[in-house]
Amino acid sequence: MAAKPEGTPIWADAMFSDVEGAKAFYSEVLGWTFGEVASEYGNYTQAYVDGKAVAAVVPPMPGQEDVSQWCLYLASSDAAAAAQRIRENGGQVLMEPMRVGEFGSMCLASDPGGVVFGVWQPGTHEGFEAPMRQPGAFGWAEIFTREPQKSDTFFPAVFPYTAQQMEDGEMDFRVYNLDGDPALGRMRMTEEFPPEVPAYINVYFNVADCDQAVATATKLGAVARFGPVSSPFGRFATISDPQGATFSVIDTTTTEGEMPGLTDV
Repeated sequence: MAAKPEGTPIWADAMFSDVEGAKAFYSEVLGWTFGEVASEYGNYTQAYVDGKAVAAVVPPMPGQEDVSQWCLYLASSDAAAAAQRIRENGGQVLMEPMRVGEFGSMCLASDPGGVVFGVWQPGTHEGFEAPMRQPGAFGWAEIFTREPQKSDTFFPAVFPYTAQQMEDGEMDFRVYNLDGDPALGRMRMTEEFPPEVPAYINVYFNVADCDQAVATATKLGAVARFGPVSSPFGRFATISDPQGATFSVIDTTTTEGEMPGLTDV
């Protein structure tokens, strides 16, 4: 597989105190199956759709038992060099670059506004295997922050993003592009977000039917935070799973309205 461009969303995982509960939930909502537990790597367990890797679940690290959240990893050919750029541009390295066997190297970091993300330097683990539009697979991700100017300065300095601003006076939304293709979104958090909700990256997974996915999720104890709502990009909704990890589902085949204009910035 060809190397993914620096800054490409390449992987996602989440920590759960109840890993078996998480596996049961996501298998019902997203159709995931799960591989063998990698006990030598903290009981890391990969999720699959049609035999292709889409994400992973893992028990929490000591002291983080109450934290369940999805983490998006961005591709890098050199995790140590990425960590250095993160520091030079005002971010924090939360976990120093480390080798994960033959699979690759990783670090965890945050931007100056507190947006947490990972960096993944592939070895034998090359990231997402399922096509982006396949139900159950990763589809998109957006940075949610109250300090968009910090993210807009930081991320294009660390990764080779160019940026476009959405021509919509109702929301402050920006797209970070790689080689002319959308890679990551950035949304300004409004007063609608409770103050206790920190800045974060929202991960989207594809589904065949957004309304059905939300119905299944809520039946299993999840909370619907937003939607379902149709948009030019697809019909989507945001959900907090029964352990509090927030993510979105999107059906890209059900669209409504015209695509908004974008202006280079």
